Amino acid sequence: MHGCTLLTFFLGKIFSIQGTIERYQKHVKGLQCNEKAMEEQDLQTKHETAELMKNIEVLETSKRRLLGEDVGLCTLEELQHLEKQLDRNVAKIRAQKNRVFNQQIQQLKEKEKFLLAENAKLAQKNGTPGQTPERSSQQNNDAASEENSQVSEVITDLFIGLPESRIKHAK
Repeated sequence: MHGCTLLTFFLGKIFSIQGTIERYQKHVKGLQCNEKAMEEQDLQTKHETAELMKNIEVLETSKRRLLGEDVGLCTLEELQHLEKQLDRNVAKIRAQKNRVFNQQIQQLKEKEKFLLAENAKLAQKNGTPGQTPERSSQQNNDAASEENSQVSEVITDLFIGLPESRIKHAK
């Protein structure tokens, strides 16, 4: 019986060693697959980096051209495209500026109404005739009309002819 146990022991060891070898081979194969995957990942990352660098260079060139730098090397088509792009951008900026101005005007009108109402309350409290918003508005409109009429009353002398005849005419 001792021989049979010894044989079973060795067979068990052989199968155990064989299992260890199989596990080792699977692990090495997995490492090789991971290594290939990592190499592919590295290549993909390098490719993406190169593409991003190209995009950065294109953006920097575009920025320089928008700022008026390096335009000496541009073709006529590129210059026309650049001009259209600048025109669109200026139009957007002007539109935003107008929106901001209109908001500020609206806020100032609201503040004016509030201050006129506050002024009327204070004038009523003191017993002096206050300025109503309608009166103030009318006065503002009158002042604006007066300024416009003053501007339209400019007199100019128009003389057609040679300078010599103008000098003789002035004497």
